[in-house]
Amino acid sequence: MSWTPDTEALRGRVAVVAGATRGAGRGIAAALGEAGATVLCTGRSSRAGTLRSDYGGRPETVEDTAELVTELGGTGVAVPVDHLDSAQVAALAERIRRDHGRLDVLVNDIWGGETLTGGPDNWNTPLWELDLDPGLRLLRLAVDTHLITSHHLLPLLVERPGGLVVEMTDGTTAHNAERYRLSVFYDLAKTSVNRLAFSQGHELAAHGGTAVALTPGWLRSEMMLEHFRTTEETWRDSLRPGPDGEPPSAPADFALSETPRYVGRAIVALATDPERTRWNQRSLDVGSLAREYGFTDVDGSQPDSWRYIEEVQEPGLAADYADFR
Repeated sequence: MSWTPDTEALRGRVAVVAGATRGAGRGIAAALGEAGATVLCTGRSSRAGTLRSDYGGRPETVEDTAELVTELGGTGVAVPVDHLDSAQVAALAERIRRDHGRLDVLVNDIWGGETLTGGPDNWNTPLWELDLDPGLRLLRLAVDTHLITSHHLLPLLVERPGGLVVEMTDGTTAHNAERYRLSVFYDLAKTSVNRLAFSQGHELAAHGGTAVALTPGWLRSEMMLEHFRTTEETWRDSLRPGPDGEPPSAPADFALSETPRYVGRAIVALATDPERTRWNQRSLDVGSLAREYGFTDVDGSQPDSWRYIEEVQEPGLAADYADFR
């Protein structure tokens, strides 16, 4: 499929990607950059080392992301911020007003809860058997951060009509409403973020703004690639047996995975749609938006892991993964 990003689509627009250090946040910032936007990339992991991340020890930084934004044609600005600290987010809002005078797109992608969620051995553990402190920390990282950030930044966004707020989550409202998601804390976090988009959309409507919840598919994030002992360049090899007959390092469904840039391109499509208010308060997934707007992942494909889950995996039907790319 032939599709290339419009490098001028968001020129002159200012976006904040809260939680832009790695994973979906970095991919979103990059996609906004390749559309020409000015992107403030926030997070705790910085070369300055002044803030503590729940992913301590990982190499990615907000400065890396900001430089990528600039390399792709936008203007990247790195701002170390702990989004649980209201004063730091208030200072971010003041900086945006002083340096840029506007805010057009806010992406609440703050998370930091991967290690707190635990691996499959910990999933489906009853609430009374879970450690309470990590669970409550997960909720603070997933929900409080988004509330604090929107509280301080929305006054900038509503000063002119057309602003867009994107709440990043895992699973659409419809999907999560019928399925238990890993643990009571994770389940509550992801359903809460979906509802937060609905609530903000209600409040933004009077100002000509739009708020949506958006879920990516199976991301080939830095942490996911490491988990399957592969790289972005060689990830397809993880689906094949090893040279001595070892089983593949990744499950077959990983064939439907996507780069973090893909969900970023979904946000660019929303931000450049003059009729984006039609999506206000909606819960969306990247595969459906790719079909709607025609954008692709960086390899030209349109992976749609959520449609595969809904139509094939859960009903137990057999299908060719190529049908969902």
